[in-house]
Amino acid sequence: MKTIKKTNKCACGKTKDVNGNCDGSHAKRYVGFKGFTLMAIALITFFSIQSFSLIQKETINVISSKIVWKAYKVTGSHEGTISLKSGKLNFNNDVLVGGDFQVDMNSLLCTDLSGDYKTQLEGHLKSDDFFNSNNHPNSSLTFTNVKPINNNSYNVDAEISIKGKKETVSFVVSVYGNKATGVLKLDRTKFDIKYGSGSFFAGLGDNLIYDEFDLIIDINF
Repeated sequence: MKTIKKTNKCACGKTKDVNGNCDGSHAKRYVGFKGFTLMAIALITFFSIQSFSLIQKETINVISSKIVWKAYKVTGSHEGTISLKSGKLNFNNDVLVGGDFQVDMNSLLCTDLSGDYKTQLEGHLKSDDFFNSNNHPNSSLTFTNVKPINNNSYNVDAEISIKGKKETVSFVVSVYGNKATGVLKLDRTKFDIKYGSGSFFAGLGDNLIYDEFDLIIDINF
């Protein structure tokens, strides 16, 4: 029969105690090493995911960007421009995921009239009858949900604020290179703009102004 040689050494190299037991130092070291390894793997995984989901925020060029408004009435229509104060679009690996914009309501201009008619209409649009730009100089648009349609187009839900009133609007945004375009159709009465509205006043005749107006957005970033 082969004799098994007894040793007073533990696997970790330490000397056993008086009862011949080890204190478990090697096991503790193993557990500690295992915990450290798992933590390192978790950190590497986290930062790897972060690197693939980094949001790129593209600042809007407010000088070269353009917003055109179009309003309609029984006898015709008027149109003009309004300027952005600031804005950005958010992308994840070149896919649009968000955006927000600030609009300067005092920049509102009419481009289809000239002279006194132009000045009068611009003043009226900035008055209490319409956008009241003295008391509400800023409007905003913030994307709340973005769903791709194809490589260049997206269905966007957004919150728009005009005259302190907030509404949800849905529209399509197209992105090509460093340009984004979209068309919004808004009901002005939802923002407490009722002047000349057939929804609130009867017998307006040729003075009736339709509730819906368009915003054509063409921005560069």
